[in-house]
Amino acid sequence: MAAEPRVLAMVLAGGAGKRLAPLTADRAKPAVPFGGLYRLIDFALSNLVNAGLRRICVLTQYKSHSLDRHITTTWRLSSLLGNYVTPVPAQQRLGPHWYTGSADAIYQSLNLIYDDQPDIVAVLGADHVFRMNPLQMIDHHVAHGAGVTVAAIPVPRAEATAFGVIGVADDARTIEAFREKPADPPTMPGQPDMAYASMGIYVFSTDVLVDALREDAADDSSRHDMGGDIVPMLVRQGAAQVYDFLDNSVPGADPRDAGYWRDVGTLDSYFDAHMDLCAVHPVFNLYNDKWPILTHVPSQPPAKFVHDSGDRIGRAINSVVSNGVIVSGGLVRDSVLSPGVRVNSWSRVERAVILDNTRIGRYAVVENAILDKNVDVPEGVQIGVDKDHDLARGFVVSDGGVTVVGKGQKVVA
Repeated sequence: MAAEPRVLAMVLAGGAGKRLAPLTADRAKPAVPFGGLYRLIDFALSNLVNAGLRRICVLTQYKSHSLDRHITTTWRLSSLLGNYVTPVPAQQRLGPHWYTGSADAIYQSLNLIYDDQPDIVAVLGADHVFRMNPLQMIDHHVAHGAGVTVAAIPVPRAEATAFGVIGVADDARTIEAFREKPADPPTMPGQPDMAYASMGIYVFSTDVLVDALREDAADDSSRHDMGGDIVPMLVRQGAAQVYDFLDNSVPGADPRDAGYWRDVGTLDSYFDAHMDLCAVHPVFNLYNDKWPILTHVPSQPPAKFVHDSGDRIGRAINSVVSNGVIVSGGLVRDSVLSPGVRVNSWSRVERAVILDNTRIGRYAVVENAILDKNVDVPEGVQIGVDKDHDLARGFVVSDGGVTVVGKGQKVVA
């Protein structure tokens, strides 16, 4: 029996996340809270750990304090068994410059690969919401002798212009083209209305990755990007293959949420992914205990709902309510409430994402909005109802009409 390949996972967590501002004004994008209890990075790390891949380096750079703290306090694995999840900040090991791209981040961290000596390097982004067993992708990579295998998800061709798109040969496996946001996306074999969108998840044979990174580092015209430069280089060499995400099987997944993957890189996609959690039968099921999303759960009491008199009824409908929340005589509908949120009497919260320790005052209205941590909405104030007024008060309004209040931002009438 052949020995199992030694795998090192590298999670790219250094992006600034400018399109998620103001949620990224004080934190790295992978540290942005999601789904009440979680951080965005918890999804990638949970998939790796659930699959038994437990030697993980997280490459950080931008405003990484809260991300580093979350990793070191939450993701402690047994060093006795050789397992670890470790944040690796940009260190300028190769000169006085920070990471200039995702490929450069790994190139500047080659010492991690030299120290671990893996056969396979799995590279994942830290800001996607999904369930996946990456071990199945690694098995596919090894079985077909690829230099790099790229995870892809089928999308309607009309929507593919927003992604890196993969063109494959007639064997439905060999990548012939890799194009960033093409106006004329290549189609999937036998499916002229569909295209393969890259998910930013890669499996490399170690020697292929190291050689490609060295060649890319010597190219002054390169952007030093994994999807924009490294993968196209290996496509030209005939060493790149695709892995269809829909072939991935995760224990406990049902047909409704199988194949779910969201890049929450914008405020609207972040908001929409939260709304996916609120349906009676959620599009993404947080309750799959056979492949759990792992995180630190704060030591707060269970959620509490109080008052049932006239129009002063504490209730939450089609909503995700975290521990430590108190709904005191207010109405919550189609919303996600993070730990420590308080919704006071005669208020209404509808289609909203409310982050930790935010307080909604009496008679206040919050709708179609995201409120970051530690926001205090005064009595009778409305947020998300009048977008022009929201802008005048210094709030952000997304392209899709979602009002966003930054962390601790002062709210006035």
